[in-house]
Amino acid sequence: MTDNNDKNLLGRDFSRRDFLRSTGIAAGGVALASMPFTFAIGGERVIKLGYVSPQTGPLAPFAAADNYIIESLKQVLKNSINVAGKAYRLEVIVKDSQSNPNRAAEVASELILSDQVDLMLVSSTPETTNPVSDQCEINEIPCISTVAPWQPWFFTRGGKPDQGFEWTYHFFWGLEDVIGTYSAMWGAMPSNKVVGGLFPNDGDGNAWGDQKLGFPPVLAQKGFQLVDPGRFQSLTDDFSAQIAAFKKADVEIVTGVVIPPDLSTFWTQARQQGFNPKAVSVGKALLFPTAVEALGKAGNNLSTEIWWSPTHPFSSSLTGASAGQLAQGFTQATGKQWTQPLGFVHALFELAVDILKRTEEIGNAQAVRDALLKTHLNTVVGPINWNGGPVKNVAKTPLVSGQWRLGKDNKYDLIVTSNATAPAIPLGGEMQAITY
Repeated sequence: MTDNNDKNLLGRDFSRRDFLRSTGIAAGGVALASMPFTFAIGGERVIKLGYVSPQTGPLAPFAAADNYIIESLKQVLKNSINVAGKAYRLEVIVKDSQSNPNRAAEVASELILSDQVDLMLVSSTPETTNPVSDQCEINEIPCISTVAPWQPWFFTRGGKPDQGFEWTYHFFWGLEDVIGTYSAMWGAMPSNKVVGGLFPNDGDGNAWGDQKLGFPPVLAQKGFQLVDPGRFQSLTDDFSAQIAAFKKADVEIVTGVVIPPDLSTFWTQARQQGFNPKAVSVGKALLFPTAVEALGKAGNNLSTEIWWSPTHPFSSSLTGASAGQLAQGFTQATGKQWTQPLGFVHALFELAVDILKRTEEIGNAQAVRDALLKTHLNTVVGPINWNGGPVKNVAKTPLVSGQWRLGKDNKYDLIVTSNATAPAIPLGGEMQAITY
């Protein structure tokens, strides 16, 4: 927040944010650039959106739809946005986090200090959303993030439910939702309810495996026994210890949150070592058709959470297109199968445009944040507002789950098999055990 002792210079409030921008000081007190403090006189005011996502590296599948969404945005808006009857040029500045948290923080600082964005957008896993959000909170820039469960976004950053954050806001589902939809899906088939956990040593893995806030206490309440062999480093090449622990405990269900290469390694070794669970329900790795296709026929009936699909009953506030039409347009333009982040990245820009149009003073970060807090928008992923969430800075979106099935037009299709946590989203089939 702006310090009460800020001085008024040249007829305007000189806040801590202005000081950071003018001196080039980012989080940690390191000067990233030499930026003289200047005022534009008589020039065109350009509204700048910053956007950070993992376009390269192991998390790159999360950003596979980014170019399509941004190009579509340009076509719809014609690089212009109308605020209070005045047209402004709109510039979207895209940065690649390279799937690296340090790089994410670095490019966020560039967007804030060098590009001086009016609003920051960030997507895809805590490794990207958290460092970008932290930079925005420190530098007092409004930020909207998505595609990370809200607990690792909020609590890992030191968030306190009774206080929250001032500048950073998030929309997505939470661990309570994924546990609810997974357990409902597993309950639809016979099993011994013994679940093996694959939790890597990263933001998501530590949150999912947390003894207080993650899977363990809730699964126990629902009558499931969790077998957790401990954390492992992503991109490991040997899951023999985890497989041995699961076989010893007679695990029939496997869950976790791993990157695609790790899921491929685990599942190949599990089959080689005679471990044949009835269900494998994994976040991250099983979100994307390309990752399932890489498993060949061994991907059939693997399951995952479904945040968004062409059958979700929502439409875009920007274009009026339904979820199905958005997915179809992506496939027609790219020749690729739809992917879940497509809907959420589109919604991220829906929110940005809506908020900027309602901002009372362009160039005033507090005015942008005030408009953000008043958001009540029906998007292609559902209604979004930041009132009544589980904590101050979080808006929840619906979540269901389902299985990958060998398809006709596509190698695999993702079918909704459990909608107990969001009945408005239609079912596409019944839960089936994996066959060997």
